[in-house]
Amino acid sequence: MKASEISGKLLAHNTLLNFIGQILPLIVGVVTIPFVIQGLGTERFGLLSLAWVVLGYFAIFDLGLGRATTKFVAEALGRGDEKEVPSLVWTSVTIQAIMGIAGGLVLSGVTPFLVDRILNIPLELMDEARITFHLLALSVPIVLISGSFQGVLEAFQRFDLVNAIKVPTSCLSFLLPLVGVLLGFNLPGIVVLILLTRLGALIAFLSLNIRIMPQLRKYAGSLSLFPRLFFFGGWITISNIVSPILVYLDRFLVGSLISMAAVAYYSTPYEMVTRLGIISSSLSITLFSAFSTLGAIENKDKISIIFARSIKYVLLALGPITLIVALFARDILKIWLGVDFSMESTVVLQVLALGVLVNSLAHIPFSLLQGVGRPDLPAKFHLFELFFYVGIAWLLISKWGINGAAVAWTLRVILDTSLLFMAVFRVYKISFNVLLINGVGHAGITFIILVVLCYIMKSLTGFFQLPIQILLIISVFGIFGWISWRYVMDISDRTIVMKVANLRNKKVE
Repeated sequence: MKASEISGKLLAHNTLLNFIGQILPLIVGVVTIPFVIQGLGTERFGLLSLAWVVLGYFAIFDLGLGRATTKFVAEALGRGDEKEVPSLVWTSVTIQAIMGIAGGLVLSGVTPFLVDRILNIPLELMDEARITFHLLALSVPIVLISGSFQGVLEAFQRFDLVNAIKVPTSCLSFLLPLVGVLLGFNLPGIVVLILLTRLGALIAFLSLNIRIMPQLRKYAGSLSLFPRLFFFGGWITISNIVSPILVYLDRFLVGSLISMAAVAYYSTPYEMVTRLGIISSSLSITLFSAFSTLGAIENKDKISIIFARSIKYVLLALGPITLIVALFARDILKIWLGVDFSMESTVVLQVLALGVLVNSLAHIPFSLLQGVGRPDLPAKFHLFELFFYVGIAWLLISKWGINGAAVAWTLRVILDTSLLFMAVFRVYKISFNVLLINGVGHAGITFIILVVLCYIMKSLTGFFQLPIQILLIISVFGIFGWISWRYVMDISDRTIVMKVANLRNKKVE
């Protein structure tokens, strides 16, 4: 993928593919999980869920090499140096295989300790649990090696191929347990089905890699490239280790300082509203490889434009959605979860909606800094935020309960976003004027006006029935959409949207 081929249309199309690739498995999971729980029983399903978590955590053995592969292959392509790609890919795959085997051995070795001492597993499920974790150990190298081959496709901006593999694989992770239940399989049998799916995905990734780059047929690993990959991946690993702590710390504090019931009242709206982040994450996955390609030839002007326009798109797309959540938080919770949740969790949902919007904007500078070779900055920010977050979360939860937890999380993401933007402006030297020139200022002002108008209208129409309130708010959003299309988005923006829309229509036809 040459730098000259990185266009707005390509990025928009790939973002749409990534969004579809994330939302489809989520829908499949929502539909199938109730049936799987009914078939397996609560305890077996809990064990399956825990197995997924453990496998996800053991992905730290990746050492950031999947993302490093994307980064350096994209750079090589940007420079037109395709001869370097096979060495980069096979070096990464070799290290992933070694680390995957090591991770699998560690998981297999700690299985008796996990099953017998750490986890509160019923006696009748002990044998199934041991076999399940030993099977998961086999999947660790498969998952890690797949990450490197997937990174190659992302570097080539072939997200159509990535999602052609990821979507079926992710959907099967939810469908196969249901199939296993219908066939009368026990938990290890279901895990075998999932393991075979992961192996099939690895073979598919390898085949597609060879298809787009036949030079990969010949092994070309080189230990001399290891320090380069490891240095970049090491900072990614630090972020990958610290990020889960930042994500789950609030729930542990709520559980220890208040009660397990409070955890439910907090975590349920949290899980709901943070799912909106797939909009910005779909874009950031695309941007990382694009920034890596453009950074290789130091095309700072194009990087700046893409950076600014991406912020504008996230604000215009996600801002209205989070505003709706905040406006109708009480009604959403009452309809979805009942009166108790609407009484306890409304403020939590409103505060977290603001945090999600801010955090979604942070995905853009995060991808830029990693793409241009500064993964150390986000990692250092995460380490700094950890100390800040522990203190502020403890204080606010002790004082305000779950509302304090929501405020603490939102303050943390505001700090994180501020640090990332400051790094982009001061370290990478992108001018703040680039944001204004590309319409970010107009988008921000328009959104602020929308917020004010909606809150005024919601206050004035509070005595109306909910359907009438929704219709009135929709009218305001319609005006916002028209103004955004006519005056916030320029000709280039509208052209990109129309081209992507026409492309999707042609595919449907």
